[in-house]
Amino acid sequence: MSDIVNGLGRAAAYGGLGLVLLLLGIVLVDVLTPGKLGRQIWEQRNRNAATVLSSALLGIGGIVFTSIWTTYEDFGKGLVSTAAFGLLGLVMMALAFLLVDLVTPGRLGATLVESEPHPAVWVTASCNLAVSAVIAASIA
Repeated sequence: MSDIVNGLGRAAAYGGLGLVLLLLGIVLVDVLTPGKLGRQIWEQRNRNAATVLSSALLGIGGIVFTSIWTTYEDFGKGLVSTAAFGLLGLVMMALAFLLVDLVTPGRLGATLVESEPHPAVWVTASCNLAVSAVIAASIA
């Protein structure tokens, strides 16, 4: 019975850490795009903004999953590792966003919050998932 309680405690700790990292991902996308992200998605139903945010959340989720899956035997070390790789993933996704913005015409953030669908959204979303996959693969 104690192993179940111990497992629940670990799951709650990793779940809480995962939620914090996901929240940071939302804040990051909100900072990188003009206007209020929540308003763009929930009030204006902007699919571009929703796609970019979704890709960031899936990417962070993949990093957190991989970090937990390959976690160290030491629970504390596993939590620190998950936080470190999650934060690294967020930083790398932000850098990738800025690099894509640098090498493409116009302002990427403004393009992503346009009401009409834009191909740059797929490039940005793919970049988020690719960066996350690289980080996740480096964890093992």
